[in-house]
Amino acid sequence: MCKGIKTGIYLPPDILEELENYMKSLGISSKSKIVQEALRLFMLEHRWKLTGSAVGIIGIVYRHAVGNIDHMLTEIQHEYIELIISTVHIHLDKERCMLAIFVRGDVKRIKEFLNKVHKLKGIEIVRPMLLSL
Repeated sequence: MCKGIKTGIYLPPDILEELENYMKSLGISSKSKIVQEALRLFMLEHRWKLTGSAVGIIGIVYRHAVGNIDHMLTEIQHEYIELIISTVHIHLDKERCMLAIFVRGDVKRIKEFLNKVHKLKGIEIVRPMLLSL
């Protein structure tokens, strides 16, 4: 097992000020602990991309009145039906909807699915929250 290292990072004034405000309000005194937690979250968030299979949620926010996006999202889900466990559809306001798609399967297929969804007109946010299996 390797030893830990001490390292330095630059924080721009705006990030530092916001960080210190969070630290004060949350009662956290160690910037090192915050950086360690942020790095763990970063690695956890991206680790799935390097493995064979993953499970999790893909959050999508989109404008439902743009083209036939509802139909296209359904068609893409049917194309990747082996990945889809379940979906939840939420109306955010009169123009936007949120779709939570629970997936499990081959990382290559999940990446293909994400790429197709990203390309649709009307998509505002596509956020995968996946864990490697």
